[in-house]
Amino acid sequence: MLLILIIGGCNDIKQSSSLGDILDIGVLKVGTTYGLTTYYNGATGAVGFEYELAEGFANYLGVKLEVFPYYNLDDLFPQLIDAHLDMIAAGISVSPERYQRFKFGPAYQRVSEKLVFKQGEEWPRTIKDLKGNLVIAAGSSHHESLLRLQKENQQLNWHETNDSDMEELLEMVLDGELDYTVADSNILALMRRRYPELSIGFSISPEQDIAWAVNKDRDDSLLAALIEYFGIIQNNGILAALEDKYFGHVRQFNYVDTREFIKSSREVLPEFKPWFVQYSNDLDWRLLAAMSYQESHWQPTAKSVTGVRGMMMLTQTTAKELGIVSRLDPEQSIKGGAKYLTKLLKRIPDRITQPDRLWFALASYNVGLGHLEDARVLTERQGANPDMWVDVKIRLLQLRQKKYYKTTRYGYARGNEAVAYVDNIRRYYDTLVWLDEQQPQILEPKITPDETYSQDVSKVAD
Repeated sequence: MLLILIIGGCNDIKQSSSLGDILDIGVLKVGTTYGLTTYYNGATGAVGFEYELAEGFANYLGVKLEVFPYYNLDDLFPQLIDAHLDMIAAGISVSPERYQRFKFGPAYQRVSEKLVFKQGEEWPRTIKDLKGNLVIAAGSSHHESLLRLQKENQQLNWHETNDSDMEELLEMVLDGELDYTVADSNILALMRRRYPELSIGFSISPEQDIAWAVNKDRDDSLLAALIEYFGIIQNNGILAALEDKYFGHVRQFNYVDTREFIKSSREVLPEFKPWFVQYSNDLDWRLLAAMSYQESHWQPTAKSVTGVRGMMMLTQTTAKELGIVSRLDPEQSIKGGAKYLTKLLKRIPDRITQPDRLWFALASYNVGLGHLEDARVLTERQGANPDMWVDVKIRLLQLRQKKYYKTTRYGYARGNEAVAYVDNIRRYYDTLVWLDEQQPQILEPKITPDETYSQDVSKVAD
């Protein structure tokens, strides 16, 4: 779902300019590449970090957005040079060589370039440790970085390909078709949620700015509009919210946890999937499943030190309110958890939009609605936006500090656990969506849940 950018219009712009041409025809032509961080077709239509940023810029200008996706940068760059495109929004690193060819808008991200190999193979810690074939995507900034390294390491050799993009090359490393490739850190963070065996050898470059490219031979009117646009979305928090939406939950990586989740999704989840689907209603069943894994690792008799129990870790009080007889009955627990999350979603103020609305409800499931409201009050007191998760989660962390929680209605709370809770569920959910889309057969139940778990749980203490 798109994060709607509500920004004021662009006023007092000269028409006899590169920007004027865009305004005259009412269309912004943006080139990009297919990829997890740029542009792809999701369940609800076009999505991607770069796509949403570009859509926001088109809305700011008051024009229609037309996106032209390409499979590689080598095909994309000539389109900008020949003025078939107004700009490129494709997660482009601002390298010295590219700076000679294009003008760039404000930097909105920083990434580093990582040498990637497969877990279990010999770990290359330096260029001198490379003992196999290294292949990179043609047209990428990785070529320039490797050239600089080659000046001091003449034995360094690599191949470039137009047939595979960065994500495909990473999959080829996993399949043993390649020994090494190079990937940008933001793309790698997302890919490792799907393929935890992707390992980092070393960085081949320091962090580099990411920015949009415009034609070097045109006037600066479009560039000026870009500067103004990014200034606005930086000040109003929209840029930070978008970054959090796509990357906030994947900055930390746990190999063991990710691998175990994928294994459990294949071996354990299918037994319970029918109930997640049955009781999801307006929710995504995969979200419920991700919640349940975070709560109990899909263990029906799970118990915490605080006394919450079952697949969805319900308290006795909450279970009673929801009409749940046994928290240890997996069907009842899933039903109860779904009802409770739906109830929390309805209590989040209507003005809060998705996905922030969902993150708030998930945090409330963990820490309680009262503590969430305390964090929102602190957020407003400190001049930030109480309706944006990216701002509120900072104040949830403050609920552990006396100087903050003593000023709140509900007092001390382990807000850090609520933040981690939401981030973990988001990671599990992303991985589960990918598994469901790419390998749906592995999630299908081989037997019905009733064949595995008896509805009579009277012999188990609740």
